[in-house]
Amino acid sequence: MKAVVLSGSPRRNGNSALLAGAAARGLTDAGHACDLIYADDVLAGFLRDCRTCRKSNGECAIEDDFRRVFLDLFLPAEGFIVATPVYWYGMAAQVKAFFDRAFCYVAASYLGSAEVVEKMMGKRIGLLVSSEETFPTVSAGIVQQLQEYCRYTRSTFVGKVHGVGNARGDVDKDPSQPLLCAREFGRDLFTRHATDYTIDAPRGGRVWEP
Repeated sequence: MKAVVLSGSPRRNGNSALLAGAAARGLTDAGHACDLIYADDVLAGFLRDCRTCRKSNGECAIEDDFRRVFLDLFLPAEGFIVATPVYWYGMAAQVKAFFDRAFCYVAASYLGSAEVVEKMMGKRIGLLVSSEETFPTVSAGIVQQLQEYCRYTRSTFVGKVHGVGNARGDVDKDPSQPLLCAREFGRDLFTRHATDYTIDAPRGGRVWEP
């Protein structure tokens, strides 16, 4: 299987970047192909008005590495993990911009949009967050956004790992061992039990069969 780990940390040694690296190692431990992407390296700007920005041939006019990463790495992946610090109770702007920029290729004005839409669907998606706060719902807004993304793209939200830290590298001191958890999370991304039932969904009477 192939996966992408998308880090929104502006620093390679930031807490969420450390979580991202651990998850990437877990994916490779399990024999999966993995691309670790730092959003800062990919994006030169935010989404613009495609009606005025798009080139005459239908291509996005923003000159950066997003097109290559999105089309060649992100879309072919069967799953992806988002790693982000909690900024004002939401995800880092770099990560949000990555998903915003996807609109350039989902919109009907892009000639290959039908294929892009098809490839965006059915992925397994995980979340790694770092924050100074330990309050249980500090990342609830980010979780909700990814859950809605999953609903929209008929994907599966696998779960999250939360590391607590403020200064760079603090998550390594978190007694809950989030770096180890993130590595295990990456390893199990494609096999981890994940359910989001509707009332009429077929299911057995037990989660874990004897």
